[in-house]
Amino acid sequence: MRLRVVPDETHIDFFKARYVTFGASVILMVLSIVAWAVMGLNFGIDFRGGTTIRTQSEVAVDVGQYRDALQPLGLGDVLISEVFDPSFDDDHHVAMIRIQAQEGQESVAGETVETVLAALQAVDETIRFTSVESVGPKVSGELIQTAIIAVMTALAAILFYIWLRFEWQFSVGAVAALFHDVLLTIGIFSALQIRFDLATIAALLTIIGYSINDTVVIFDRLRENLRKFKTMPLQEVMNLSVNETLSRTIMTSGTTLLALIALLVLGGDVIRGFVFAITWGVVVGTYSSVYVAKNIVLWLGVKRDWSKPSNTEGNQFANVDT
Repeated sequence: MRLRVVPDETHIDFFKARYVTFGASVILMVLSIVAWAVMGLNFGIDFRGGTTIRTQSEVAVDVGQYRDALQPLGLGDVLISEVFDPSFDDDHHVAMIRIQAQEGQESVAGETVETVLAALQAVDETIRFTSVESVGPKVSGELIQTAIIAVMTALAAILFYIWLRFEWQFSVGAVAALFHDVLLTIGIFSALQIRFDLATIAALLTIIGYSINDTVVIFDRLRENLRKFKTMPLQEVMNLSVNETLSRTIMTSGTTLLALIALLVLGGDVIRGFVFAITWGVVVGTYSSVYVAKNIVLWLGVKRDWSKPSNTEGNQFANVDT
């Protein structure tokens, strides 16, 4: 017997509470902007500047012990990760420690580096620093600008792609849904003051790709049904299209969330912000594909082909506004 998470045929009216769902989305977007403006983002080392220290020891790296040793120093945002390389010898253990720039300084002072070394040597006497590199606030500011450009470029490229593949109404709905996803993700990062770094930017781009894939699947079915059901009202065709793709949407989002939740719980502090962003993005991305994108397309209205081209008719269409 085959397991069915969603019945083969569903008849859910996704427009029944469209004013509530769309209104809730608008309210959440406004709250996200307010949280961003008032509380700001908790920028990580990538955007605030700091110092990266490469360590080497003869004893296996214990990230937990390293973090416990540095916590009493009050250095602020500290990232610790182990470096793996097949070329390393058995007694060659490397870690990367990233410390945010201290207040009033562009990088971590030499005295602070010595204090960090002493604290770590209390855990492992064989540990030594092989390199110490600093990133100033100027470079960090450039990274912020580059990150914004990357996200906006992705949205613009998707707008152009959807416009070519469907119609401009579909592209506006798709990009509005993506903007909704990105803004809500930034909003929750601001409200919860979760560390926002380059990994989070990568997560935002991943969310954009995931959400647009889900939206395009629904739009593809909608385009097919618009040609198939030529006299059916647009709202009913949209409901039919979402219901027909609902099983795929839930199964894809559900299996993705299972993996993400496992990483969120067991993945550790290094990737927790990245995984949380994608987890949140999958949820709001699925929601926006169903409740935001299609509502905008319905509001804008679309054209559909009332006569299908045949071999003898060539590419002649009779387009009528719905």
